[in-house]
Amino acid sequence: MYPITLAMIARNEEHDLPSCAESVKGLISEIVLVDSFSTDGTVAAAQKLGAKVASHEFTGYAEQKNRALDMASNDWILHLDPDETLSPELREEIADLFESGKQDCDAYNIPYQNTFLGKTLNHAGLNREKHIRLFRKSKSRFGGGLVHEGIMVRGTVGLLKGRICHNSYPTLEEYFEKFNSYTTLAAKKMHENGKRFSAWKIAVVPLEFSKRYFLRLGFLDGVAGLVWSGVSAFYVFVKYAKLWKIEQDEDNK
Repeated sequence: MYPITLAMIARNEEHDLPSCAESVKGLISEIVLVDSFSTDGTVAAAQKLGAKVASHEFTGYAEQKNRALDMASNDWILHLDPDETLSPELREEIADLFESGKQDCDAYNIPYQNTFLGKTLNHAGLNREKHIRLFRKSKSRFGGGLVHEGIMVRGTVGLLKGRICHNSYPTLEEYFEKFNSYTTLAAKKMHENGKRFSAWKIAVVPLEFSKRYFLRLGFLDGVAGLVWSGVSAFYVFVKYAKLWKIEQDEDNK
């Protein structure tokens, strides 16, 4: 094991936690998790894995993830969502990095491999996805507010080759359970940032689909690529519809 803390936030992730923890077994020395009052067995599952668990009302992704960082006793953090696992190549790459003691950067970007409805998507823009997920706590902090949070690093950022495997939404039921929450948070953030609704923003939704499905070659991922492109465009439609409703409610006060 290496001086790395696996830091996570969760709500109703009982079934995903074991595979996530298994993928980092022998690599990390500590697990910390901030739970948003799950109604399933998430807390018990995390405690069974030896995690330090804290419960806190969800006030935004950045704030919740920073709470997890504050719980960590190691400076090096590996941040994963419960439905993410390390590929064997990434696991070996991180082990070699710490075995050699050659962590020449303060944070590392890691490429993603996304699975949607049980199929790996290699197009629709997802093939270029990467995020900072391994970093020094002393040099990094989450920012961005309610949704679309990111790591702010006061230092150098490197790039690893291995991938994080993101098993996002094995079913459409699970997708739409989170869809409602994410679109609401996105609309609130836009409103807080002073963005205003316009019919033009709704009109470009078909272009969002075309961009993902045709320009970014989503059609090469088969039916899963078609569905992903469609629901992604619908996401844009709904978040702007919710922004319109927020403005209407304000005007009617």
